[in-house]
Amino acid sequence: MRVLVTRPQPDAQATAARLAAAGHQSIVDPMLAVEAIADARLPDGRFDAVVLTSVNGARLLGRRSEFEAIGALPLYTVGHRTAAAADHSGPMHIAGGNGAALVGLLRATLPRGARLLHVAGEERAVDLGAALAGDGIHTELFVIYRTVPARALAAATLAAAAAGAIDAAFHFSPRTAATLAARASAAGASAHFRHIRHLCFSANVAAPLAAEGWRTEVAAAPTEEALFALIAR
Repeated sequence: MRVLVTRPQPDAQATAARLAAAGHQSIVDPMLAVEAIADARLPDGRFDAVVLTSVNGARLLGRRSEFEAIGALPLYTVGHRTAAAADHSGPMHIAGGNGAALVGLLRATLPRGARLLHVAGEERAVDLGAALAGDGIHTELFVIYRTVPARALAAATLAAAAAGAIDAAFHFSPRTAATLAARASAAGASAHFRHIRHLCFSANVAAPLAAEGWRTEVAAAPTEEALFALIAR
């Protein structure tokens, strides 16, 4: 099968390698690039725990000078991929892979008055501060990266789509999916993506693609393994 991979690097290349090992071909065309925010400032004060809601945040936190001050605190992650990317020596708590599961875990394990440090990007899928305010749990944001959308689809991607040479596409986030849809529309090529099986982490990821009239399928769980399971259908 010929699969389009649009997630940011280095994850896109890792997915392409896994596809090759499974006997599939891939076209890698990242729709987002991750940029560290070098002058981000750690909020003042003491924290009871650190929260990570993305793999990119986990990777970049370990490279920052502030990591030494917070690296031993209890860590809460949105899922197993984020936990695996974290360089952490303290206690770790892993939620079920989405924002709702993470909020439930935090509510169940933290007392009123706890103060959390949410390490994240400029774009966030869940507002932990708003979700936990009623529980008396205070959240401070430490925004250490941004994601920049691709200006256009690669020529190879457009050519493959026009030729019907893409069988499926993997979609891991609403923003990468929305960027692909927008760039395809800007190129006048939206119709070329309608025959492709758009395999998505969740219904939220699928939404901007379905709005274009594209064929979407939602994985049983928000994991790469579940996307590979969809290929086998």
